[in-house]
Amino acid sequence: MKFYNLLIKYRLQLGIALIIIGGVTNYLSGFWPAFPLYFVGLILVLGHFFFGPLRLIQEYLESGDMEGAERVLNTIKFPGLLYKPIRSAYYTLKGNVAMMKQDYDGAEKMMKKGLDLGMPMKEAEGASLLQMGMLSMQKNDMKQAESYIRQALRKGLPDKENEAAAYLQMCSIMMNKREFRAAKDFFRKAKALRPTTPQIVDQIKQLEKYITRIPG
Repeated sequence: MKFYNLLIKYRLQLGIALIIIGGVTNYLSGFWPAFPLYFVGLILVLGHFFFGPLRLIQEYLESGDMEGAERVLNTIKFPGLLYKPIRSAYYTLKGNVAMMKQDYDGAEKMMKKGLDLGMPMKEAEGASLLQMGMLSMQKNDMKQAESYIRQALRKGLPDKENEAAAYLQMCSIMMNKREFRAAKDFFRKAKALRPTTPQIVDQIKQLEKYITRIPG
């Protein structure tokens, strides 16, 4: 695995080096001895631009190192050349980094680009729509937030933690609209999923103290 990650990290330089060595071999010995060097070098160079280094981001995300993930993303100079599903993931990750830095306008712009390209799985699309909804809530645009989160729930979410988060956001939106019956319904749905993420569990506990006292 480490060798593969190193290959991804340096495949552009390695590909260029192989093509140069192929050129020297071509000059000294002819085309056919140089052909394997040209071929492998070209595959490595095209792989760099077509697939990018997104695989390298995984270990940074797992350790919560967003700065490391951002450094890898910044090595992609021509995102328009990436294979479409990978380009979508690239823009989504750029949006996540911007969101962590509280650049909500930048995050929304990047995530919209990712969604416009289409997601390889409906659950991934749902997760992105949920993030867009949360971004809209940060910007106090509750109407847009509700639209995004409802779309996320229709598309489907990858796990019960995301689903519970979506129901809790809808609960907050309904409370803001003073639609208390709907707010309670969304709260019950979130609680029934028995989420384990500390932040979501704490949010349920805080809401439970308040929601039992409201009418509806």
